[in-house]
Amino acid sequence: MIPAPGLSDVAEYAYAATVEPAARLVFTAGACPLDSEGRTVAPGDYAAQAHQVVRNLESALAAAGARLTDVVKTTVYVASSRREDLVTVWEVVRDAFGDHDPPSTLLGVAMLGYTEQLVEVEAVAAVRHDG
Repeated sequence: MIPAPGLSDVAEYAYAATVEPAARLVFTAGACPLDSEGRTVAPGDYAAQAHQVVRNLESALAAAGARLTDVVKTTVYVASSRREDLVTVWEVVRDAFGDHDPPSTLLGVAMLGYTEQLVEVEAVAAVRHDG
């Protein structure tokens, strides 16, 4: 996280991050709340869908040789106009990252791509080359 003097410290997120040279960038598609059979899990449950999305994001990152701690930016989409729903999802995503605090954008949107889908998260990760 990069401190941003002059910007509010009330917000519970990082404002900026950098990627140092000699890193391989990994761009994920939006992770969706789908099970291994392609079914949307937990219809109507924002928190449960957010947990599934994080698991799916971790799997996509792992396939590219990355982890959540390598993520340098996320975008979190929530199919809702209710701030409470956005906060519910944000808390699940933020908690999954633990002490790692990449900058993130949280958006309420009208609809997502799959039937009964409420949450989607895309990420950019930077994996350091070891020499």
